[in-house]
Amino acid sequence: MIRSMTAFARRESQGEWGSLQLELRSVNHRFLELNLRLPEELRLLEPKIRERLNQRLGRGKVDCNVRFQPPVDQPGELALNLELVKKLAHASREVDALLYNASPVNSFTVLQWPGVLQPPRLDEGRLQGETLALLEQAIGELNHNREREGEQLKAIILQRCDGAEEVVQAVRSRLPEVLAGVRARLRERLGELQAALDPQRLEQEMVIAAQKLDVDEEMDRLETHLVEVRRVLESDQPVGRRLDFLMQELNREANTLGAKSADSETTMASVELKVLIEQMREQVQNIE
Repeated sequence: MIRSMTAFARRESQGEWGSLQLELRSVNHRFLELNLRLPEELRLLEPKIRERLNQRLGRGKVDCNVRFQPPVDQPGELALNLELVKKLAHASREVDALLYNASPVNSFTVLQWPGVLQPPRLDEGRLQGETLALLEQAIGELNHNREREGEQLKAIILQRCDGAEEVVQAVRSRLPEVLAGVRARLRERLGELQAALDPQRLEQEMVIAAQKLDVDEEMDRLETHLVEVRRVLESDQPVGRRLDFLMQELNREANTLGAKSADSETTMASVELKVLIEQMREQVQNIE
């Protein structure tokens, strides 16, 4: 199954422990690069999250963003940080000693200081379990979206393969005519020298010149590479790098075809091939 590297997945979950929101976003990248943004309550879970993403994803730059919101009406008693209260009281007395007309600090003001009142302790095991379960769902959704887009990319590449094969067949069908034209032009150019040259030597020179312009081997390699592209697209393994290599080989043969071109139609065929190959290459860059 062909997979795209560009996809998005989002999952949410909530219960008496609070609410979780997990997002996965992936884009093109040469390797697998993971960027995690986790709330403080889930920092210890980072190694496990990385491990699961590494197991289920092949390539791509993947952003994993987790948000956690504790319940507003969280049950249980608030805990008082007495050590912090003592430090605040001591600091307040030191400040009062420096002021001419110090204002009294009431208990409500102290309770508003960050960290004085602490919410009931979270069930970290439950929260981590919920997060990992949500992660599995999000990875499944992400891969489903990657496969769906991958099938669209596959269809585009196959369509371009069809076009390239048509161009190759058209060039191949014209090869005898092109070579005949080359021979005719060579005979015409060498006509004045025929009296001075041995006829057998003249024929050898024409054969050598025609061989230099012969693109039959390039046609064979182009067809072979296009067949391989089709075969690779049916693989169940990540194929992005293999397809990228094949695009380079196809482009090399198309360039050689243009360099050896003996007429304008073959030159245009080379240009058309390179356009089709570049269109395939653009799609291949997004395949895992």
